[in-house]
Amino acid sequence: MTAHWISIYALAGMFVLATVLPVNMGVIAFVGAFLVGTLVAGMNAKAIMAGFPADLFLTLVGITYLFALAQNNGTIDWLVKLAVRAVRGRIAAIPWIMFFIAAALTAVGAVSPAAVAIIAPIALGFAAKYGINPLLMGLMVIHGAQGGGFSPISIYGGITNKIVAKAGLPLNEVATMMASLGINFSVALLLFFMMGGTKLLRQKVQVGNTAFDTPSVAHGQGGAQVYGDAEGESFQEEKRTAAQGGDSLMDAAQSAPAAEGARWYQLLTVAGLLALAVLTLFFKQDIGFVSITIGLLLTLMAPNLQKRALGQVSWPEIMLIVGVSTYVGVMDKMGTIDFVGHSVAGLTSPMIAALLLCFVGAVVSAFASSTAVLGSLIPLAVPFLLGDTGVSAVGFIAAMAVSSTIVDVSPFSTNGALVLANARGISREVFFRQLLIYGALITVIAPVVVWLLFVVL
Repeated sequence: MTAHWISIYALAGMFVLATVLPVNMGVIAFVGAFLVGTLVAGMNAKAIMAGFPADLFLTLVGITYLFALAQNNGTIDWLVKLAVRAVRGRIAAIPWIMFFIAAALTAVGAVSPAAVAIIAPIALGFAAKYGINPLLMGLMVIHGAQGGGFSPISIYGGITNKIVAKAGLPLNEVATMMASLGINFSVALLLFFMMGGTKLLRQKVQVGNTAFDTPSVAHGQGGAQVYGDAEGESFQEEKRTAAQGGDSLMDAAQSAPAAEGARWYQLLTVAGLLALAVLTLFFKQDIGFVSITIGLLLTLMAPNLQKRALGQVSWPEIMLIVGVSTYVGVMDKMGTIDFVGHSVAGLTSPMIAALLLCFVGAVVSAFASSTAVLGSLIPLAVPFLLGDTGVSAVGFIAAMAVSSTIVDVSPFSTNGALVLANARGISREVFFRQLLIYGALITVIAPVVVWLLFVVL
């Protein structure tokens, strides 16, 4: 067995181990980088650590820290309530409000399960109260969160864009973002009319404050991804740190005077999020430094209220991403990336090779971490994309991005498990089967559709 195949089998083993056991894949990847690098490739520790993505680490810390601040000071809760009240009793608009709020949260830096965890209890509470199909509402929330996930200042977008830029491939941040948003919006639109949306268009009721009396996120949800990947771990960690203290503006907002007194701070937080978008998108400033700077300014204004934020940074998510990236760096130095790329390029049809890679991304991501898939499969495809295969790198990256994340509707994923845990007015067994069937269909259909749209056409 060659060194290349040893490193490939080791990577596959990491996915399996992180799926079946409650172990962070990043920890496994760091150990894998050390063992494969030293024992197989003959590398020293300094050469192995050269693959550590310092810029990506700073980006992830910065945007998750800033989002934790926005969540703690009640800004997210306030914006959700404003958006829902804006529908003025139009029941049909509520699923779409949930879709776009979830998209906005992930677009500004929330990890997808964190956005779903915030929106799902509210959305499914509305569904139970106003007779909306709970499967429709849950899927709208998940597709919304995935739809916004590839903005240039998001977690998925930051990972993908940095990997593509480092590889020297053509980079089109807007194309990837719009591909994800467009596909997820189209799927949501189709689901809306297939699952009772026409009936909802004829309904209108009074939507008051009682609509927000929804249960908190259920504890103990199962599924491989909840305990086996970093998205689920970061969500569990956020719940633990939130339970340790009650000094955030979110707690203070339980009383009307405190909430009103904090409004200026929430407005400043919104201004900070807008400034992040402007500085990074139009002035090309580093997103990591900018987000940490804005976070520090907000923290200095209310240091005691924000002391939980650093503990709420998605450290397990960050560990996974930088660990996998370091291991991929070892594979790159070994020449495994070139080996795989040329092997794929040697298939009979480059188009079929691209389709197979999309399928691999979808199937693995349905049970393991989407971020790990993006961090490992895109580098493996780099030599294939750089060759004269006739496959557009921009189109393939968009196809891979969508096919590797849209499958998170599966009940075995963190997002699917969160929706399942918050379902009301329906048997959990029935709802589980519905999510399972839908997840299986989307895993089979989505790679073909995005391959046709972004690679073939």
